[in-house]
Amino acid sequence: MSDDTTQTHPLYASDRDQVDALLAHQGDPGPDQLTTAARLVMRYGDFPGADDIKADIQKAVSAWGLDRDGLNAKCREIWISGWRPGMQAEGEVGSGADVDDRDG
Repeated sequence: MSDDTTQTHPLYASDRDQVDALLAHQGDPGPDQLTTAARLVMRYGDFPGADDIKADIQKAVSAWGLDRDGLNAKCREIWISGWRPGMQAEGEVGSGADVDDRDG
């Protein structure tokens, strides 16, 4: 067996969609983007394959002006703040669909 064997990760398809969303994100990353990137960095860090995902995660993180240590530091701050996946970050604005439409 060769040491340079690459594998396909079982979550590749769903993770590819998430990485594509990270790359397409406009503006500063929020808790969802930062924690997703960190999770994927951990998942694929030592994985023998998925080099495209690894490169694209690095591209997204670099575009945010971060390296792996900076990403981890931001995520520690996020978790310490009490944020959890699915929570809306402070200052995020929704669609407005739940707001009454009132004139003056």
